Formats: sequence, C-alpha cells, structure tokens
Amino acid sequence: MTAPDESEAWLDPIFDAVVSDAQSSGYFDRVNTHEPKNKPGLGLTAAVWVQSIESVGAISGLQASCARIVFMLRIYTNMLMEPQDMIDPNMLKAVSNLIRRYHDDYDFQGAIRNVDLLGQTGEPLKAEFGYIEIQDTLYRACTLTIPCLVNDVWPQNSGA
Repeated sequence: MTAPDESEAWLDPIFDAVVSDAQSSGYFDRVNTHEPKNKPGLGLTAAVWVQSIESVGAISGLQASCARIVFMLRIYTNMLMEPQDMIDPNMLKAVSNLIRRYHDDYDFQGAIRNVDLLGQTGEPLKAEFGYIEIQDTLYRACTLTIPCLVNDVWPQNSGA
C-alpha cells in the first residue's frame, strides 16, 4: 500500500464545502457523506458522494490540467410524512435553496474555480426528482448533480 500523496490534499476542502453548504442551509436534519444503507431519519435527510472526476482540457493552462468533479447530493423524505401534501413543496424549497446557494457562492469560497452551472464542460447543475426504496420503505428523493471545476490540478509533463 502506498502512502497518502499530499498533492491530493486539494480534494478535501471541496468535499467539505459541498457538505457544509448543505448543512448550513438549515433544511436538513442530517447530511451524510455516503448513501444511506439504513432508513434515513425523519424530515429531510441529505447524502453527498462523488459521481465522477475527470480532466478538462478545454479550460486548462499549458502546464496543468483542470479537474471536473461531479458531486451528487440526494435528498430523502419518507412518503408517509405528514402532511403528505407538503412533501414535494418542502423538498422543492430545499432544492431551490441549494441551487440558489450554488449561484451565489459558485466557487465555494475559493475551493473551486466554479460550479459549472450551465454545463459548459458537460452535464449542468440540475435536480431530478423520483422515488427510492430503502428497507421496504418508499422515500421521495431528489438527486442534484453538482459539477465543480478546479483549476490547474494535475501537472502536464513536457517530457523534457
């Protein structure tokens, strides 16, 4: 097993920023850094994980490639929550608030270049609603795709 590489330390502040931003929104009872294996709690629960990471040449400099990291943030709420007529409105408010936050501070206080709001380098910031079953319980879910761009991450060797 190899020792941790300090050159990858740039990743932690980005992951932490996505999680803390969701926590500070005030909409969630809990924000996990993994998909739940057990039933989420009452109210709105969020989970954050990394979907993909890739180099993006179109915005990179000559000396280093930029990174595109796509985070997923899924919001869950039990379909039997009362009042049931407020399940979608409450979830929609939380989603809109997160999207607004990504527009307002779209560089996570300098941790990234920007959130790729309109999908200039791939899939844009978006939210998709659906349902998910966890331990025989149906949940209303919304999954946000949060594409983040980071400048000059991986050096490009010139071969010299």
